[in-house]
Amino acid sequence: MTRPDGRSADELRPITFERDFTEMAEGSVLVSFGQTRVLCTASVDDDVPRWMRNSGKGWVTAEYSMLPGASPERINREAAKGKQSGRTVEIQRLIARSLRAACDMKVLGERQVTVDCDVLQADGGTRTASICGGFIALHDALQRVVDRGDLARNPLHSFCSAISVGIVDGNPILDLPYVEDFAAEVDMNVVMLQDNTDGRPTGEARFVEVQGTAEGMAFSRSELDALLGLAEGALTTIASMQADLLATPPTARPAQR
Repeated sequence: MTRPDGRSADELRPITFERDFTEMAEGSVLVSFGQTRVLCTASVDDDVPRWMRNSGKGWVTAEYSMLPGASPERINREAAKGKQSGRTVEIQRLIARSLRAACDMKVLGERQVTVDCDVLQADGGTRTASICGGFIALHDALQRVVDRGDLARNPLHSFCSAISVGIVDGNPILDLPYVEDFAAEVDMNVVMLQDNTDGRPTGEARFVEVQGTAEGMAFSRSELDALLGLAEGALTTIASMQADLLATPPTARPAQR
């Protein structure tokens, strides 16, 4: 099939991670998947939710939003409505679940890390881009806590990445922009972990979440296997990109008090 941007069915859009995009948060990344751009920041709080106190464990949570100018038609701020949409709640829970799966909460100790994902420009795959960038922001925030001597080691034990796959005109394809996502007969998001061994992904895939929906047609087991195969290959590539970036430690920064 011929895709609108000329890519092959198994080809990712251009991906970039701009580390330390802002200076105030302990970890920040501007992540781009093609025309989709998300600012991810991670903030560490030396406390946990009340229901976790005295447990010896930490917590990772996430918030997600789309800025008003992220799409051609202005998006109303949910804060102005006083209520988050069901879609927003679903996405930020997915981001938080995914990042928690990569983190050892006992090593983190009684701290809470909030990863904020703000979509600057939306062209499909905002939630998966948020997970990929959010992981890097989370890593850098935690590494800075380690570098200050407040943690023995970084609690992240695995690389965490996510990607969209789908079926368009009967063809399984990878990393859908909006024009393909809108027309997809099957839409799926896949989140995967790979163990971190000496700073590199092991290649052993473990799935955190597979969200698959038949939008226009029910899909077969063979089509599901094809979609998961596309996703797994791409997520191995993304985990390697994350590892290459994180091989350079984050720059030293004074503690924010």
